[in-house]
Amino acid sequence: MVRFVLVDDDKEELEYLKKLLDEFVMTSKEVRCFSKINAELKKEIQDTDVRKIYVLDIQLGNKVSGITVAKLIREVDWESEIIFITNHDEMFESAHRTVYEIFDFIEKFHEFDKRFKKDINAILKRNFDNKMFVYKANNIELSVYYRSILYIYRDTEERKLVIVTDKNKYMVNMNIKDILPLLDKRFVQCHRSCIVNKNRIQEKNFKEGYFILDNSEKVFMLSKKYKGELNRE
Repeated sequence: MVRFVLVDDDKEELEYLKKLLDEFVMTSKEVRCFSKINAELKKEIQDTDVRKIYVLDIQLGNKVSGITVAKLIREVDWESEIIFITNHDEMFESAHRTVYEIFDFIEKFHEFDKRFKKDINAILKRNFDNKMFVYKANNIELSVYYRSILYIYRDTEERKLVIVTDKNKYMVNMNIKDILPLLDKRFVQCHRSCIVNKNRIQEKNFKEGYFILDNSEKVFMLSKKYKGELNRE
């Protein structure tokens, strides 16, 4: 699944962008719309567990620029794509000078539909690690990219599994035995109550019983019993 995040202060423009996406994006998608920089948009930007394509109007009214939104994105997220749309081509240089990794800059009145569709299709065809853990139960729906999951452990008080990602923690009503088959080969059991994404491990200390992740977090849930699994390529 890919999430489109549309930011434009013109509600008609937002509806038009949604209409275009519905016409030619046939893969699983989610579309979220914002008309200004607010707490909800900032929360969305901080959630890096889902692949996103941001489509930003470069002028949002009240002297607010889409460049500001793009800067907030790049502070925490270097993988999601950013497309700027605008009425004014003179903003092109400013956008590229102040924001890194912009996919494209599209003028609204110059073959917009054609260029927008071409850009989105090009992004969707890119080789991307988009495997996800999907969980649905009791009106709860959770989709998290495997690459974002650091480790999973059992909370003895709640009697649930806690999925720890780069930015969040999620509880699911499962056990270690049931969740392992739903994950790919990068995940291995490292303790009777813990599964780790071995691609995210930087250091293992079986003597002291801990591992250190690539975000510098030290987790004391490492058992010699599972040493073979962790060292297997």
